[in-house]
Amino acid sequence: MNNTNKGKSPFYPGQPVPIQFFAGRAKEISRIARSAGQVALGKPQAIFLSGEYGIGKSSLAGFARFCAEKKNDVIGVHVLLGGASTISDVATKTVEAVIRGQIYETKFSEKIRNLLSKYVGKQELFGFGINLETLKADGPSISQGFLPFLAQLFGRVKEDGVKGLTLILDELNGITGNPQFSHFIKSLVDENALTQNPLPLLLMLCGVDERRKEMIEHHQPIERIFDVVEIKPMNDDEMVDFFNKAFSSVGVSVQADAMKLLCRYSAGFPKIMHVIGDAVFWLDKDNNIDKDDAVSGVVLAAEEIGKKFVDQQIYKALHSGDYHSILTKLGKEDFALVFKKSNIEKGLSVVEKKKFNNFLQRMKKLKVLRSAKELGEYEFTSRLVRLYIRLNPLMK
Repeated sequence: MNNTNKGKSPFYPGQPVPIQFFAGRAKEISRIARSAGQVALGKPQAIFLSGEYGIGKSSLAGFARFCAEKKNDVIGVHVLLGGASTISDVATKTVEAVIRGQIYETKFSEKIRNLLSKYVGKQELFGFGINLETLKADGPSISQGFLPFLAQLFGRVKEDGVKGLTLILDELNGITGNPQFSHFIKSLVDENALTQNPLPLLLMLCGVDERRKEMIEHHQPIERIFDVVEIKPMNDDEMVDFFNKAFSSVGVSVQADAMKLLCRYSAGFPKIMHVIGDAVFWLDKDNNIDKDDAVSGVVLAAEEIGKKFVDQQIYKALHSGDYHSILTKLGKEDFALVFKKSNIEKGLSVVEKKKFNNFLQRMKKLKVLRSAKELGEYEFTSRLVRLYIRLNPLMK
């Protein structure tokens, strides 16, 4: 039975990491910090923060925004564009994010909120309400004058020593399918660059690289406006630092052999690190994580990963009894996205070999696999699904 009286878990599965628990990413932070420094000197910058799903883009963007405010006096707002499909949606979600106080210094929030008083409703239990009807009605005009709108925000706080703004546009999946979004972003950057006194703006988009390529397909000039900062899986040192930092914050130690297991099965993915870390935290009984705790936690986390982060149709297919033996052997392969069909077939039984082609075709239809560059090679479309298949044998 899980120990439910342990206090607050230091892990945040499915959520951006709080600033105090952020670890690693020194190279990426340095590149973003350089851009923030340029913005503080009056030079606008545009960054595309790229990485696979679950790699920690939102957490890194939030941490970078915090650092820009504290070190460079560049304050910012983090806009989640999930559900947005039009440019008007982008504008209204930006205003909502500003009103809801997503700026670290209270004095700035109050000044900016006063500027947007037309859209501010009554104080509620968890913040300020939004006059959504009024805001949506004004959405088209705000989007058409988006740069002047941002300039007004900056004007309200410039006298307090603010040197620039950070605008983070996150959760791009829906909006990049709209060709107008590419033109909107390019116009925002160009219009600002051509003004007599450019707004010191750090524009940061967060998404998988497919979203950036989609924008380029809609409008080729997009390709040259961004400094692309790619986030890759964490290395072993970064993972060790993360787990030690998180567990030590609640007085828990981790044995060396347990740490190796935590890092091995996390595969450098922050989202998975939090799921596994949280499972281990609740299973541990003596504030000392040993190998048995780590194994039990990984097994529990594997099922959670399947339920939370693997599409349910895929999840059910992967649970098919016909495919279990193939999945077990596929899971034992090195953790790579590309594999050779012939290599897997060597370890299959006669019965499994007969089912292998059907298995591959089924996985392709579910968009779990696609044909790779070389004949007879297949590639996983998602590292999270690949990781789940790797963990799957542990649950047997």
